[in-house]
Amino acid sequence: MTTTDTDLRIEFATETDLETLADDWIALAREQEELGSHIVPDANREAIRDVLAAHQFNDGLLVARIPADETAGFASFSIERGMFTLDSTRGVLSNLYVKPPYRDRGIGTALLEEVEHTLTERGATVVILEAMAANEAARRFYRRHGYDTYRVAMERSLEGEESDSQAETGSGKNDTHSKEDR
Repeated sequence: MTTTDTDLRIEFATETDLETLADDWIALAREQEELGSHIVPDANREAIRDVLAAHQFNDGLLVARIPADETAGFASFSIERGMFTLDSTRGVLSNLYVKPPYRDRGIGTALLEEVEHTLTERGATVVILEAMAANEAARRFYRRHGYDTYRVAMERSLEGEESDSQAETGSGKNDTHSKEDR
């Protein structure tokens, strides 16, 4: 496996890593809350443990270890299996997390390189991932590693606001006629 120095090991996670990595995912989800994520960290602990277990079972979960076998971060990934025929085989990086005390030491790069290497060996020709729009540090990290924006997700809150048709007609009914029909 690829490493940035002799003190760091990037290896496939084992079943015994799952509880620790679930805790790490909770920490990641808490950071993402501040950036606009709607995921409720603690309420999803069991669900993410199951997701991480599936990744671990399918050799799609890497852990970054430093001396004394302490985990410094993790990455989860897979080959996309969809219902559409695509012109490429897409690898999906679903999570890459480095604990705050270990950031800016090359651990994220080592994890990303190993994910890319493993996905290439499995036939992937591209890697896709998501980053929160407000997470400029993550977006900068991925751009430095050659990732470009190819799709943009957009969001609008509907809480406490009338829809455009309600505001225009003053009612809650859907007006399907154009203004010229009135």
